[in-house]
Amino acid sequence: MNILWTILIGFTVGSLAKYIMPGKENAGFVLTTLLGIGGAFVGSFLFGFIGVSTGGLIMHILSATVGALGILWAFNKVKSENGAQ
Repeated sequence: MNILWTILIGFTVGSLAKYIMPGKENAGFVLTTLLGIGGAFVGSFLFGFIGVSTGGLIMHILSATVGALGILWAFNKVKSENGAQ
């Protein structure tokens, strides 16, 4: 059951991040879910680094969204520096 929650929350967070920072990447369900899951790792690390607790569902979703936005920003930055449009 934990895997299903991870996939559901990952997809929700990935979709939210792509809604906040739209781009031209054509990511489907799998990549959007992986973006959300990766954002959860990055966000929990960043929030832990500055000393903010990510306990609870709302704070976990917030930290994961911040992490996913960071991943999207870095991806778009690398993509634009390489000249890919």
